[in-house]
Amino acid sequence: MTHQEFTFNIYKTDFFGQYWQPENPKAVVVLVHGMGEHSTRYTTSVVPKLVENDFSVVAFDHFGHGKTTGKRGHNPNYNAVLESITEVINKAKELYPNKPVFLYGHSMGGNAVINYTLRKNHTLKGVIATSPMLKLAFTPPAWKLSVGKIMQKIAPSITLPSELDANGISRVQEEVDLYTNDPLVHDKVSPNFSLSFFDAADWAIENASKLETSMYLLHGTDDKIIDYKGTESFANKSKNATLKTYKGGYHELHNDLCKEEMLEDVANWMNSQL
Repeated sequence: MTHQEFTFNIYKTDFFGQYWQPENPKAVVVLVHGMGEHSTRYTTSVVPKLVENDFSVVAFDHFGHGKTTGKRGHNPNYNAVLESITEVINKAKELYPNKPVFLYGHSMGGNAVINYTLRKNHTLKGVIATSPMLKLAFTPPAWKLSVGKIMQKIAPSITLPSELDANGISRVQEEVDLYTNDPLVHDKVSPNFSLSFFDAADWAIENASKLETSMYLLHGTDDKIIDYKGTESFANKSKNATLKTYKGGYHELHNDLCKEEMLEDVANWMNSQL
């Protein structure tokens, strides 16, 4: 397996990107991480499994995340996030011409890849969304949402703590510790990030029937951060989406007790699409 880094610039932001390649890649996966984390967190689970199955992986750090520049937890707007995905898909095509391209997103990244698939013109072979941010598993205080909507108009880049409980990411304590001690992980989020993704989640569920690309959805039934019922609702409205639930699974299935089964399911599904 070889590893390389790259950069690109849009919206006056320098993005950090990286890719991993097996000896004989048969397809390429563009990986989109979740809120508050970064692409390198996938190097102990998702990336090795995909490379082992001869898939190259091209990943990047979102606006305001990881090694990408900009204010932590803030983006210019929702479409800018989708544009950043286009940039990385184009990079994947440049690196691997004539290879099928899959899009893989987790949590906030799951929300983004679902909306990307529905809204953008593309030639994706398939899409994977794990624990996609379509319905929160808790109800934010009404005052916080009201303040957020006001701030989005007058100070859209102001950031507040996301109040995400790290214990909800995995039933494996070691994974929780790695998350909380990671210097690149943060809990900052601006109204532009949170509110735009909430709106996009509602829109995606309403428009699920328009999905024309094969999509594989994976969600744990005990996810205390994102409710699997939202993912279930999306899947029920689409003839091209397949949902696999993991009984008792927490938010980061790829770092949870069901990790091996889940990663095998993803690899098998992608191989079936080829």
